[in-house]
Amino acid sequence: MFSGFMVNAWEISTIVAIVAGMVGFFVVLRGSAFPAHAIPNGAFAGAAGASLVGIDPLVGLGVFSLLAALGISSLGRRGRPDVATALALVMMLALGAAFLSQTREFEPQVLGLLFGDLFGVETRKILPIALLAVVCVLAVATLFRPLLLTSLVPEVAMARGMRPHLIDTAFLVVLACATTMTVPVVGALLIFALMIGPPAAARCFTSRPGVALGASVVLALLAVWSSIACAYLSNWPVGFFVGTFCAGLYAIGRIYEVLAAAMSRRLALR
Repeated sequence: MFSGFMVNAWEISTIVAIVAGMVGFFVVLRGSAFPAHAIPNGAFAGAAGASLVGIDPLVGLGVFSLLAALGISSLGRRGRPDVATALALVMMLALGAAFLSQTREFEPQVLGLLFGDLFGVETRKILPIALLAVVCVLAVATLFRPLLLTSLVPEVAMARGMRPHLIDTAFLVVLACATTMTVPVVGALLIFALMIGPPAAARCFTSRPGVALGASVVLALLAVWSSIACAYLSNWPVGFFVGTFCAGLYAIGRIYEVLAAAMSRRLALR
């Protein structure tokens, strides 16, 4: 379990979980679940287009993720954000279908981009993904306070001279960067689970932002590590366990939240 190709799986999954936990915390806090779903699922079109012209699919993923983030931010500013997100997703999926219709060579990789290929990560791909991860972590650390203020108390943020639209655009760019590094590893559908389940569970356990951010990363790591171990022992897909464990973590968090609230009411009545 800890030798050969499995070493790459453990290393890359750890990197992905840290980024998913940190970025996902603000995805949940800002109510940005729809963009977090749309950008990874639509960005595969960029990989298909890159493959069609003979360049690295990672480049195509990055370009389309960034264009989607900027498009959602720009259109959402002048209209409904959910409509802008839906249109961006539809447009990218349409382009993906057009690219795939021009070549059959990329079709086997589509499944990997949707559901991931954690056990097939090559050693040479770890460094560029790790570099993108460092960029994401540094960006979240730099934007932590502005993101927190614009998410929880936007009026205070504006009074302090912050521009919520610019902060929102910056966050979507960070989300695009996270998408670029994570989709080739865990897939578009599973990164959505990692960015939503553990962070949402963390917020159920604590209302302190710093603690919740740390808990989000820890829970994401537990979900990914447990999924790898279970997949290795059972020969079932990693994606099944990632989705199940992320949903289970949120269910546990909600149960804890309800029980804690009930206990607080009982103590208040005494």
